[in-house]
Amino acid sequence: MARPPKLALPLREGVAASALACPPGPWPRLLDFLAERLPLVSRSDWAARLAAGELLDEGGQALPADPPYRAGCRIYYYRQLAQEPEIPFAEQILFQDQHLLVADKPHFLPVTPKGRYVQQTLLTRLRRRTGLATLTPIHRLDRETAGLCLFAIRPQDRDAYQGLFRERAVEKVYEAIAPAPELSGQDLALPLRYRSRLQERAEAFMQMQEVAGEPNAETLISLLQCLPGGLARYELRPSTGQKHQLRAQMSALGLPLLGDRIYPLLQPDEAQPSFERPLQLLAREIAFTDPLTGQARRFHSALRLPSCTLP
Repeated sequence: MARPPKLALPLREGVAASALACPPGPWPRLLDFLAERLPLVSRSDWAARLAAGELLDEGGQALPADPPYRAGCRIYYYRQLAQEPEIPFAEQILFQDQHLLVADKPHFLPVTPKGRYVQQTLLTRLRRRTGLATLTPIHRLDRETAGLCLFAIRPQDRDAYQGLFRERAVEKVYEAIAPAPELSGQDLALPLRYRSRLQERAEAFMQMQEVAGEPNAETLISLLQCLPGGLARYELRPSTGQKHQLRAQMSALGLPLLGDRIYPLLQPDEAQPSFERPLQLLAREIAFTDPLTGQARRFHSALRLPSCTLP
C-alpha cells in the first residue's frame, strides 16, 4: 500500500519539516534507528527531542518519548542546530508576485540549510520573513557568491522556471574582481569567449579542474575597468552552468578571483568565516521570459563590488 502524501506542516522559525521514511530493519526502538541513520545528531539529543514531543507521526501528532520502531511509516522532524555561525549581512527582497520571488543574497550566506547552517541561510530567512512555507530555490549560488537568487513560491511552478536554466534560456551576467589581464601570464585578448571542459578533482571534490575533451563550460569574459593594485573588474557571461564554472575558468586563465579560498589553492574550511575578504563575485543581472506569464523579466542586483577594501 502506498504511503499517504507528505503532510503540509507549518514552519518553525522559518524551517520546514523534514520527512523521514522508515524502511524495514532490525531496530527495536525508533531512537535506535534515528541514532544510526542520522548520526550528526547525538543519541542523547534525539532522546531529548522525543521527550519534548518534537518528532511527529504521519498524522502530525507528537510521538511518545520512546516509541518502538515501526517500518513502513513516515516521521517528521525540524532541523535545528545547537550553534551555528552568525552571518551579519542582510538579504533583500527585490521582487515578489504570486509565482516568483527574487532576492539579493549577501556574501557568506548559504542558499539552503546544509551542514552547520540552518537558520543562517537565505531560504530560512526568507521563509521566516514571508511566512511562505512552500518557497523553494530555482537555482543556486555558492555560499561565497553574492547577488541575485530566484525562488518559486508555489511547488507546481518550480519546474517551469528550472526548465529555463536546463534549456539555457536565461541570460546571466556576473561581475568579478581579479588580477589585471597582463598579470595572467598569458596573452589574453579580451573580450574572450572561453570554452573548456570541467570536472571534479578526484582528490578534492570541492575543486573543479580543466581536462581534455569536449568543452562543457562556456563563458564570455570582458574587461570593464582597470583598478589600483594590479586588479581589474570583469564582466562574466556564462552560457552553461557547471559547478564553480566562473571561479575555475578564471583561475585556469591565471586570473583567480579576489578572496577565493578554493582556487587556485584549496584552503582549509573556516568554522567561523573571515568576513574581511569576501569572494569578489556578484550575480549582477538575470533576464528571461517568464514561462508562466510570458513577460520579459530582467532583474538587477542592488549590491556592488568591491565589497571589501582593495589591497
